[in-house]
Amino acid sequence: MEDKIITDINENVDDSSILKINDLYKAYGKKEVLKGINLDVKKGEVFGFIGKNGAGKSTTIDCVVGLKNYDKGSIEVDGINIKKYPLEVKKLFGYASSEPTCYEMMTGKEYLEFIGSSYGMLESSFESNYEFLINKLPMSEADMNKKMVEYSHGMKQKVCLMASLIHNPKLWILDEPTVGLDVMVYDILLKMILDFAKNGKTVFITSHNLDLVSRVCDRVAIINDGVVAELIDFTKEPLKRRNLSNIFFKTYGKTEGEAETK
Repeated sequence: MEDKIITDINENVDDSSILKINDLYKAYGKKEVLKGINLDVKKGEVFGFIGKNGAGKSTTIDCVVGLKNYDKGSIEVDGINIKKYPLEVKKLFGYASSEPTCYEMMTGKEYLEFIGSSYGMLESSFESNYEFLINKLPMSEADMNKKMVEYSHGMKQKVCLMASLIHNPKLWILDEPTVGLDVMVYDILLKMILDFAKNGKTVFITSHNLDLVSRVCDRVAIINDGVVAELIDFTKEPLKRRNLSNIFFKTYGKTEGEAETK
């Protein structure tokens, strides 16, 4: 099968792209949520994907990570189609959801060992990555050997962030990653995101925290009514970083500070 995958992706592979979403459609019954999403996320960049509640952000991410099927379109990670080769694609990305999901009767380390084994990691690679991550985020060995049912929300979130990176993925997908994190860990996460991209990897992040997005992202897509309504390239227009909130509200026909009516 591996040879077949290589044959499939070499025909039209784009070496500069890590995630391609083409004409993505998704409906729940008669309600059409995604109406033709198109994105081309490059290797080595931090890409922001933002929008108001109900705009289709979470549905898009759920389709990318394989939690939901989509009706039309295609999604490729590093040139591999996720519907044709879902298991191969899952090895290429790490995903941290907005709410920590873990087996609470495991210790933190047991949970990471479980995740590492599901990726077929060598013990030496696991131990090296494990030591790096618990020092980076940070978590003590004593805490990592406690059952996660005893953890605070923030501690669970840190372990889930570790789990999304333990196999050293090419693409790091973060859905509201700062929920429950204190100020110190928030700052550490920002640096980790930037370092990840500096090493040639890619971060795809969605967040309501526009300060976070404006600080770390190279490009940002704003989704509205199931399509990409605005694509901003901070590398070409750096002054737009400080105006992201204004651009965001204008996309929805509002001014900054205007209260939502829904």
